[in-house]
Amino acid sequence: MSAAHPVPVSPQRMAVLSTEAVDVLYRLGVADRIAGVSGFTVYPPEARHDKPKVSGFKTARLARIQSVQPDLVIGYSKVQRALLDECEAAGLPTLWFNHRHIEGIHAMVDTLGQCVGRTEQAHTLNQQLRAHVAQVQQAAARLPWRPRVYFEEWHTPLTCGIQWVSELITLAGGIDVMAERARRDPFSARAVTPDEVLAAQPQLVLGAWCGQRFDTAQVLARPGWAALNATVLEMPSSDLLAPGPVALERGLAQMLAAICRVVGTTPEALGYQGPLDWRAPAAAH
Repeated sequence: MSAAHPVPVSPQRMAVLSTEAVDVLYRLGVADRIAGVSGFTVYPPEARHDKPKVSGFKTARLARIQSVQPDLVIGYSKVQRALLDECEAAGLPTLWFNHRHIEGIHAMVDTLGQCVGRTEQAHTLNQQLRAHVAQVQQAAARLPWRPRVYFEEWHTPLTCGIQWVSELITLAGGIDVMAERARRDPFSARAVTPDEVLAAQPQLVLGAWCGQRFDTAQVLARPGWAALNATVLEMPSSDLLAPGPVALERGLAQMLAAICRVVGTTPEALGYQGPLDWRAPAAAH
């Protein structure tokens, strides 16, 4: 977390440029204090329809942000750092997050709760998220075996999943074959070669290309990959690549479902009773 100008106590008109922060603020009951959101906001769906769009994810016009008269601008990642620097230069208070792991998600919830005067609600939300994680872990502990998993976040060059995605794989009972690489920063440090993936012998290949549909046919057409003894599945990027509550709910549940598919069981057979409203599509291989 970083802020060049003092963050106002209980801000009333927030411009929120990251979808996970929008989701948290809605859950904390302060949706009425959100003056504008990013065009990439996904959750909750009503935010995308009801709130003015003041930015993309990477770009924005300062005048557009200023037009909603924010008393706080909230953003995420190094990609948005330049946007927040521009806001700060114009005298707008900012709050910047750059967490890369699951504990950072919980810390973000706590920080936003403190910021808007909803500390008890934030604590309750974190308790609910931790309870769901524990439920998935209990189910995963009943898996008969743990598959080796490669998660692909981008294709040119091949880039493995970020740290919180790697942690979700582990929580859901998989073995991330790129676990060490997932902890590297910046994004370019997570690049992998096709040969490295083949050598890791994954049994499950999951893909969520940020901003694009994962092309399973393209993946299997890579030299040598047709012989890969792995199930290849597309995963929903909006549920996995935004480090917020949805990743710990829908994202983690979907990860468990994908791993169960390879192992030959179901989440329900393992005792999972969470809000699983997604099933893995037909396997490409």
